[in-house]
Amino acid sequence: MARKEMYRLMAGTAVAVFLLSIGVDAAQNGQHEADNAIRFFQWKVSQDPDDLFNYDRLGVAYIQKARETGDVAWYDLATKALEKSLALDSTSPEAAPSKKHLATVYYANHRFSEALALAQEAIELNPADITPYALIGDAWSEKGDYAQAVAAWRHLQDPVPQSAVSGVRYLEQTRQSVDSLLKGDTKSAVDHMRQAIDISVESRMARETMAWSYFTLGDDYFQAGDLTGAKAAYNDALKAYPGYHRALAGSARVAAAEGRFDDAIGLYRKALGVIPLPVYAAALGDVYARAGKAAEAGKQYDLVEYIGRLNKFSQTIYNRELAAFYADRDIHPEEALELARKEFDIRHDIYTWDTLAWALYRNNRQEEAAAAIKEALRFDTKDAVLFFHAGMIYARLGENDKAGDYLRRAIGLNPQFHPLHADLARATLQSLAKDTVTQAGLRAVDARQ
Repeated sequence: MARKEMYRLMAGTAVAVFLLSIGVDAAQNGQHEADNAIRFFQWKVSQDPDDLFNYDRLGVAYIQKARETGDVAWYDLATKALEKSLALDSTSPEAAPSKKHLATVYYANHRFSEALALAQEAIELNPADITPYALIGDAWSEKGDYAQAVAAWRHLQDPVPQSAVSGVRYLEQTRQSVDSLLKGDTKSAVDHMRQAIDISVESRMARETMAWSYFTLGDDYFQAGDLTGAKAAYNDALKAYPGYHRALAGSARVAAAEGRFDDAIGLYRKALGVIPLPVYAAALGDVYARAGKAAEAGKQYDLVEYIGRLNKFSQTIYNRELAAFYADRDIHPEEALELARKEFDIRHDIYTWDTLAWALYRNNRQEEAAAAIKEALRFDTKDAVLFFHAGMIYARLGENDKAGDYLRRAIGLNPQFHPLHADLARATLQSLAKDTVTQAGLRAVDARQ
């Protein structure tokens, strides 16, 4: 579950269209630049309530605050401010920024089709601004149409005004990194993210943007099994933005993989102290379980369900996370499948296919699970969790050779990809090996007879 939540295309991590809106000056105001911007533009709106620009900038500040804190409630405020801006003017080129920023909020709310439509309207109003193509590509990716996604991201290579070069090139590098990671080329993904980091530092982007870039690099390293590289990248993220919840959770994952369970527990608790995301509570519960603290693990697992059902918004954005949580622990299998199918109604990316496959597996629908995991692996994405799920599914189908291959790939890629499942992968491999020996013996007896 942790890997999926940290997958860079998830809601709340997209930097697509509003990155350029918090300018260089804002980035120098310190860690809490969004707070300063919110106060300023709230005052501006009170002084001139008919200026669409002020509402747009207030909406952007709310979006940035949501990114900084992980608190999705800020997106509601952003929606109100941006809708007010568009109520004042929705047809002139001046309305283009509000359209692309509202599209960002729709994306965060998993309203991908609406985000696509609004981002396209922004481009039609102002063709000179190509940044909405980043969001269009992200939305197509979430919908599972990667050809459309790549076609949209390719527009980021179009000529742009000199003043926008740094921001657009940053977006281009992050999207090339996403594409490389998806296709299993981790080295290229790392190289592109390093270039994106260099651009963010040289152009003095917002601190949170720089931290997100380092965090994403850390995820790339972790996925490749490079714990040293991951740890360094997460530490750089925390230097850029102290207390950054994503980097705290990333550092916790590394600590857990290294067997430093007390450190992992402390780091996950810090991340939860910033924002109680269900993925952090689930990961903390897994570490407690791995450390033999069943009661503490149970408390965190209860918290996951509580957060996931807390409000209507949570029930929308956490369907996949709850489905994976239930499937990982083999509890509420029917509800896990129901949630996975709800998510599949709006998302068809490889990780939604994977969640659906895992939920089908827990419901003993192995043939359907195999069909779904095949879709999840269609690009040969190098992800140990995907390989683990495939191995377990094929093992239950009795396809031992294929199961063993995927489980070995999972462990070979990252021997400690999950606090609990890495050991299960090794145990299953041993069981498959025994079955193979037994079957060979039986065949030898039959041959003698």
